Amino acid sequence: MYRSRNHKIIAGVCGGIADSFNLPPTLVRVLWLLLSLIPGPLWVVYVLMWIFVPKAPEARY
Repeated sequence: MYRSRNHKIIAGVCGGIADSFNLPPTLVRVLWLLLSLIPGPLWVVYVLMWIFVPKAPEARY
């Protein structure tokens, strides 16, 4: 899994998850937003993924 370079708003984590599962990035963002309303460590997981998941390699044409 990689963080997305094309589908990113903050760090590309949701876009990378969407690319990995072949889902629309907007759907993943909305699900993440809804899940973040539930108390828990979702924000911490996002920041850790931002730090540890590498960016997708640049596309070379």
